[in-house]
Amino acid sequence: MSFVTRVADKAGLLGSIVSAMGCASCFPAIASLGATIGLGFLSQYEGLFIRILLPAFAGVALFANAVGWLNHRQWRRTVPGLIGPLLVLAAVFVMRAYGERSGWLLYPGLAIMLATSLWDLFSPAQRVYATDSCDPGTADVRKG
Repeated sequence: MSFVTRVADKAGLLGSIVSAMGCASCFPAIASLGATIGLGFLSQYEGLFIRILLPAFAGVALFANAVGWLNHRQWRRTVPGLIGPLLVLAAVFVMRAYGERSGWLLYPGLAIMLATSLWDLFSPAQRVYATDSCDPGTADVRKG
């Protein structure tokens, strides 16, 4: 399950970044970066990216990080892993509900997602046990 969550986290990050690069009128800073690397043709699919793909990829990353917490139980990894996709989803909500640019939510969210993915890539999480020993089968047994 750990490999699946790591791959889903990276797919969610990459999909969110590419989806944001396709929305020139919504997120001009990252869209100009996308146009620079040859993704300018994506602007014709802007509605699809904002309504469907960006929230879907952020949701995949959010789900992968939530399931990853079940495997490693490390809050220092889980909190930024959840905050990043939540900021991206909040940016989409603000933009769709109020019609305002929400780059002030999207850009930090993508940066946090990228930092968390790089952290996970270079230093994968290990399971933390609740007992003092490394063997989960040697729990303290009380005599009654």
